[in-house]
Amino acid sequence: MTKRQAFLLLHGIVFLWGFTGIIGKLLSQEPLLLVWYRLLIASIGLFIYLAWKKATWKIPKERGLFVALTGVVVALHWITFYFSIQLSTASLGILCLATTTFHVVWLEPLLLKLPFNRLKFIFSLVVVAGVAFIAHDFQGEVLVALFVGLLSALFAAIFSVANAKLSESIDPPVLSFYELLIGFIGLSAVVFWEYPLAQFELDWHAFYWLLFLGLVCTSFAFMAAIYLVQKLGAYTVSLTINLEPIYTMLLAVLILKEHEYLSMEFYLGASLIIFVLVLNAWLNKGKNSIP
Repeated sequence: MTKRQAFLLLHGIVFLWGFTGIIGKLLSQEPLLLVWYRLLIASIGLFIYLAWKKATWKIPKERGLFVALTGVVVALHWITFYFSIQLSTASLGILCLATTTFHVVWLEPLLLKLPFNRLKFIFSLVVVAGVAFIAHDFQGEVLVALFVGLLSALFAAIFSVANAKLSESIDPPVLSFYELLIGFIGLSAVVFWEYPLAQFELDWHAFYWLLFLGLVCTSFAFMAAIYLVQKLGAYTVSLTINLEPIYTMLLAVLILKEHEYLSMEFYLGASLIIFVLVLNAWLNKGKNSIP
């Protein structure tokens, strides 16, 4: 694969990740069931891939509990994300995730013993200010959606920082498989208690979308992202991932007609958040790149 082809694939992957929020709005399944299906299908997809690659399944015993807890956090991140967008809009849900960096700034020194980065902290505060500007007049369900979306960002940060530590001793695809599997098992105990079997029935429309979400947007996208980091470098990948909110918002306008519900304040705040994300990636150019 040439670098140009790899770059196009990278944008395709980010586009797919941006599309996950849209799928949550297109489907009528409740967030718990939607995430349950996503975990199930993605786990199966990764299992097939790892079996084909004849991967080593063992993980260090001392990391077992840490991996299990991270798997629970993954499930909680997706559940709160889909709750947020179903209560409001896909655009709001994805912008709430932009505050993930704010939590990463204080979690990295705490969990990874990395030095505190003042510049990243300032950028994170600007992102939080952008979200506050957007949400200053929110009420009712939309305000609840905002808080749930911000909680989802916290879970995303915990997941990211934990994986940075775990991936030092565990192969990333194997780590991902166990996290998804544990998240699935844990969530199964909840959904089988909460929902009657009739709730698990799917029509073909929902089945195809969930298959796409689990296999293409999760299993395939994750594996492709690992390859692209090796091919293009971590900086190029991280910079391009910052375009995810743009893709999601464009898709939300085109498919869900969300422009009819979003105010000028929303677009101003969103522009500020996206600018800070891209500026942060540009200023960190080359620091984490792979030759």
